[in-house]
Amino acid sequence: MAGEIEAIKDFVIRGKRKEAVEEARKALAAGVDAGAIMNDALIGAMSVVGQKFSSGEFFLPHMMIAARAMTEVLPVIKPHLVGEQNEKKGKAVIGTVAGDFHDIGKNIVKMMMEGAGYEVVDLGVDVAADKFIEAVRKESPDFVLMSALITLTMESARRTIEALKAAGLRDGLNVGVGGAPLTQKFADEIGADFYASDAYECVQACNRLVH
Repeated sequence: MAGEIEAIKDFVIRGKRKEAVEEARKALAAGVDAGAIMNDALIGAMSVVGQKFSSGEFFLPHMMIAARAMTEVLPVIKPHLVGEQNEKKGKAVIGTVAGDFHDIGKNIVKMMMEGAGYEVVDLGVDVAADKFIEAVRKESPDFVLMSALITLTMESARRTIEALKAAGLRDGLNVGVGGAPLTQKFADEIGADFYASDAYECVQACNRLVH
């Protein structure tokens, strides 16, 4: 059993999509628990990838192909997941802020959050404050995650947090921000609950807050 889990994990880390899917099918047929594949192989693989990215051993393309491999395995194991796996850890609304059309970082965060057991509502790019507000009212999420990849759009994150406060939606909502020009200092300044420098850090922060 451990051999199959390690094989899937290794294929995901290396971004080998077809091999990861095939190995997952074989593992299920051999009676390996789908929850173990989810937790030990997929989430385990993305934790390794996140750590390698944070340490500089992996770069953005490595993270992207690993995340894609993970998302291709998910539909294979989802029908076999039972009980606790269907209980989502929490729900997040995610989007790239107004004026910014970059989506690679956001997409990786979305994939890693889903892989870690969160329900994610993706608002896309160039998301105005009122769209975030609308989504929070409709979805009642635990988290709002905002991505800003260019310096000029950083203020959109501030405006969104101010709009959430004005709408009376800020209490009890965890707001996370990330993106190349952002810093912990800026996150503190605009009143975000946390700053994450990459997708792995974002998942770790959400895990801490949801518990």
